[in-house]
Amino acid sequence: MDVSNILNELNSAQREVVAAAPNNMLVLAGAGSGKTRVLVHRIAWLLEAEHYSPYSIMAVTFTNKAAAEMRGRLEQLLGHAVQGMWVGTFHGLAHRLLRAHWQDAGLPEHFQILDSEDQQRLIRRVIKSLNIDDSQWSPKQAQWYINGKKDEGLRPDQIKTGEDPYARNMVRIYQAYEEACQLAGLVDFAELLLRAYELCRDNAELLAHYQQRFRYLLVDEFQDTNAIQYAWLCLLMHDHNHLMAVGDDDQSIYGWRGAKIENIHRLSHDLPNTKVYRLEQNYRSTGTILKAANALIQHNGERLGKDLWTEHGDGEPIAVYAAFNEIDEARFVVQQIKHFLEKGDRQRSDFAIVYRSNAQSRVLEEALMQMSIPYRVYGGLRFFERAEIKDSLAYLRLLVNRDDDAAFERIVNVPTRGIGQQTLNKLRAYNREHGVSLWRACCEMIAAQTFAARTQNALVAFLKLIDELTENSRALSLAEQMEYVITGSGLQAHFERDKSEKGRGRLENLEELVSAARQFTPEDQELPILAAFLAHAVLESGEGQAEEFTDYVQMMTLHAAKGLEFPIVFICGLEEKLFPHEMSRQDPVKLEEERRLCYVGITRAMEKLYCCYAERRSLHGRDEYHRPSRFLTELPAECINEIRMRSQVRRPLSARATSVKPQTISTDSHGLAIGQRVKHKSFGEGVVLSSEGQGAHARVQVHFAEHGSKWLVAAYANLETA
Repeated sequence: MDVSNILNELNSAQREVVAAAPNNMLVLAGAGSGKTRVLVHRIAWLLEAEHYSPYSIMAVTFTNKAAAEMRGRLEQLLGHAVQGMWVGTFHGLAHRLLRAHWQDAGLPEHFQILDSEDQQRLIRRVIKSLNIDDSQWSPKQAQWYINGKKDEGLRPDQIKTGEDPYARNMVRIYQAYEEACQLAGLVDFAELLLRAYELCRDNAELLAHYQQRFRYLLVDEFQDTNAIQYAWLCLLMHDHNHLMAVGDDDQSIYGWRGAKIENIHRLSHDLPNTKVYRLEQNYRSTGTILKAANALIQHNGERLGKDLWTEHGDGEPIAVYAAFNEIDEARFVVQQIKHFLEKGDRQRSDFAIVYRSNAQSRVLEEALMQMSIPYRVYGGLRFFERAEIKDSLAYLRLLVNRDDDAAFERIVNVPTRGIGQQTLNKLRAYNREHGVSLWRACCEMIAAQTFAARTQNALVAFLKLIDELTENSRALSLAEQMEYVITGSGLQAHFERDKSEKGRGRLENLEELVSAARQFTPEDQELPILAAFLAHAVLESGEGQAEEFTDYVQMMTLHAAKGLEFPIVFICGLEEKLFPHEMSRQDPVKLEEERRLCYVGITRAMEKLYCCYAERRSLHGRDEYHRPSRFLTELPAECINEIRMRSQVRRPLSARATSVKPQTISTDSHGLAIGQRVKHKSFGEGVVLSSEGQGAHARVQVHFAEHGSKWLVAAYANLETA
């Protein structure tokens, strides 16, 4: 193709990045600046203008959806399919590497990937085997600890516990868990990355091969890399290859799950001659929204620095609504949505309601239901996370690997065949004592006639079923194999007995699983298709992204909103102790991440942004009074339009202070002037800041020295002149 076509429709900053000579690059791509377009066009430029082989390029993204989008857009730009290029997530590429070099990695050929639920189940079994009280040492807590240590690149023998009993117990669990995984040929998500890193670190010849092969590495969302991902990338780098890191330190919001913002800051130091580029032209939001976002994020220190701008014009001011409580906040949000919908020029999917904590969603959901407005909570249960799907895949996993204990435990009594917990406990005890898998334990205990006749027969029937499913499905295609196992295992008949809507839904999901198998094309053609599909299913279920949907109001946490955009966005709960969160307010590092989270929320809005807070909110079973979030006061006054349901006041939020001067505006017949000092029986002395409404509905906002700002119904407040 004509290489000049690759540069068409790019702005000058994007063209500079795309057409740069091969070198180490750090591209600071602001929100809405077209970073995916730049990544795709850069790959096309390397292929067409610099004559790189697809075989020599590795592109890393953070979701399978993003990887698929990148491949699709690249093929559309080039006009043909690209073979041989490694494009995928860190976990997906690590899995591919381990499959290719399973012996060097110390893994069985048919190792299986544990998803989060199965990992937690295995950890629970390990804790019991160590005679540790799982009510005090929860499997979930141990799972978090183990995954965190793996993300840091630490094995059990590398962790220094000192005299700390908590750390000692956790390391014991970690060690026993590793042994159980090794015995059964299992790896979890964190293990994929750590094992891939160790494989490269400990095998100089293999490392040299991949350093020579991958002449150009491109990494998206670089600010979200954790310690082990960064270390792996650094291993792959050499004098003769180059790295293009694309990210935004202002959107680093995943520190709580291991992301290291310092990675993007230290890259230029660790890779000398790294050139920094900035993409600052925003194609998403209005000028006012960007001005507010720029002003907010400037309160963070140690930024690499950039200022977003747009040619879209200023647009409308940001609307700030002060609610009495969370019910009023929800009512306001839903009424605004209803108003837009009634005008007829908006779809429900144009609206997003975002919040700091999942606990905030309940009242908002109730308000939407009361108004009969369809909605969806983004990040709900995904297809591959549903129980009936995981049951079907567990059968297939056991067909591939009889030593997969997690799969064995999941389906040995699904559908019910009379194998209870007591039998499982005996199998586990034998498994621990003799160091064999549950399948092998079952075979040996049956041979020794350990069980009562009824249990013995049930176990024999189960083992025979798995062997028959394996033998009879060998020559079938993947979709036929899937269909045969679903039917032959008894799962279909099991769910057919449930005549409810849920039962019908489960059957439809099983049908969709067969369709998914029929449409599946493995990226790695050398891997057996069933093993590739099972890995694909687990990797998909681990992403935590919501399914596609059409015309719904969309609700989500601020963390889930990253990477998305909507014409109209409502950010709810902008209050101190809620956002910024109470656990982060006193920690400068965590506070800066909270501010970046707010920055992400603001830059999701394309046309209109609403920021809401409640003066009183029911949290943890009690009413709490919070001040407006400091993030609101950090927005420029000229960008803000404060809204009341019956009136509008344009003034900076910072004016809420005891130094407000009296004005000649009164609160209807109650004769209280803005700026006037008053006294309340419970709250003490304060200053009138604002008022709204008429007659019996008139309310006044008073700032009290000891209790902060409160809205009071004037007719019942019994305020006295101070």
